[in-house]
Amino acid sequence: MPSAAGPGYTLIPNHKHRRSNRRSRQQQGNTLHTDSQPLSTLGDFKALPLEIFQMVLNYLSVKDISMLSMVSKTISNRLVNYISTPSGNRRLLLQDFHNPELPGEREGPSILEHYKSLGLLLKRCTFLLPTKDRLKYVHKVLSEVSCFKLTGCPSPLHCLGLQCYGVFLQVLTAGWDDLECHRVFNFLCELSNLPRKVQTVVSSKPGSARKLELRIRLFCRRVLLNHWIHRSDSAFWLTRILKPWPMVNQARLLYIIFGPVSPLDGHVVWQKMIEGPTDETSLKGLADAIKLLYDTEAREWTADDVISLVDELSVVPREWLLENNARLLILSGNNICFTFMASKAVNRRAVELARLMVFLALVCEKDLYCMDWAVKMMQKVCKVFGTAGERNNFLQCVENAFAHMVMDMLQAVLSGDPEEEDSSFLNLFHLVNAQANFHKEILYMTMRNNSNTL
Repeated sequence: MPSAAGPGYTLIPNHKHRRSNRRSRQQQGNTLHTDSQPLSTLGDFKALPLEIFQMVLNYLSVKDISMLSMVSKTISNRLVNYISTPSGNRRLLLQDFHNPELPGEREGPSILEHYKSLGLLLKRCTFLLPTKDRLKYVHKVLSEVSCFKLTGCPSPLHCLGLQCYGVFLQVLTAGWDDLECHRVFNFLCELSNLPRKVQTVVSSKPGSARKLELRIRLFCRRVLLNHWIHRSDSAFWLTRILKPWPMVNQARLLYIIFGPVSPLDGHVVWQKMIEGPTDETSLKGLADAIKLLYDTEAREWTADDVISLVDELSVVPREWLLENNARLLILSGNNICFTFMASKAVNRRAVELARLMVFLALVCEKDLYCMDWAVKMMQKVCKVFGTAGERNNFLQCVENAFAHMVMDMLQAVLSGDPEEEDSSFLNLFHLVNAQANFHKEILYMTMRNNSNTL
């Protein structure tokens, strides 16, 4: 796979052209000019003047035009020129992105479907060009659409422009190999100046560039990540976004793209994980991204990379409440949760691991997960410790952690503000129930094991 170099984003060496470039330089040079093409390949259209031919195209759907482009190279070249004309531009580059329906076609296809069809049309029309020339032509066609730019739309939250750009690129690049997609990403970085904008937000105080954080989030999700069917494709593009940066910046960028946002203005809520327990909705995007990178499909990530990323994420922008950390691990799945905890066991961080174990039990109680899952996870982690003494010490730390947390919460109930009394009492109630159910599952497991040995 390519390595990170240059101005902070992936640069790809100049390899030989991809398999579609099986024609001579002279043929490539003539691609966008119809005058030199033999009229015989136009079939019945050769009797029509160019102006009439273009008028006929106005009566065809975008899908029909893309089918027509495959008839012959001459017709394809005429279509390429038609797309660049003012009338073709007006017909094909719909820009009603703040209205989900096409003007005058309330029963017709959505604007997203329109741009899918347009992506297929340009894919077929430029099929014989090398990737670099295809991208230049596509940029020439789309360059006047301001809502396709990272900072182009004045109201990005209520605009379909980036989504249309995303589905267009997904169709255009479907089936391209990794090297070609690297070139696409580099091309997009150059057009949008994405690396420099990311550098600004990851090196600034969280929330100090709120509008830019929002625009980066929307561009990455709507253009690069949201439209892929296969997880391997999503993992590829997320890797392109994250890998050029150091781990600490990867965690910050992951939070910007997938972290919780305000329902009012869409801006990233940086204090959400610090100020109090959060819900599954706020963590689901982060958990799904972590699972995506942990998949075997994400070839550029090792298990250690992902666990280090989770570790860094839990202190963005400052150390999270341990309950939120535990909830993220549960949502990330058994493998990631166990690997994260096993890494602490290997490094002999028994006290820290024990507190996390207690919060896993607490989250199971609050979110109505099966408590036997937490017990089985503790059993599995115990096997990581090398000696019986280390295992016993860990179990003692778990019991101590339960006791200390009960005392701390009881103290909060007794000395808390009247406004916080109900919340403190509810937390204590959940913790006591979690402890009782956790130990009940241990007793059940012990009794079952004893019965099996009799």
